Amino acid sequence: MYKYAIEIFYSEDDEGYIAVVPELPGCSAYGESEEQALREIKTAIDLWLTTARSLRREIPEPQGREVLRDLLDERSRQNATSCE
Repeated sequence: MYKYAIEIFYSEDDEGYIAVVPELPGCSAYGESEEQALREIKTAIDLWLTTARSLRREIPEPQGREVLRDLLDERSRQNATSCE
């Protein structure tokens, strides 16, 4: 099991849920429900890591909660700025 932080949010444009892994550039998935998006992103993580290994690319160490905390802090600051 991988310890990468996963962000899931609803997209009005896509009319579904988008899941992203901020630590793995380009790693994202779509689902009609949050549960489906989570299942799909787990597959996407496996594919991302398999591809990176086969291409001998560097694979980032999972930072987990720290990355998610930083991401949420950044969004909070952006929202506070846009409300001023």
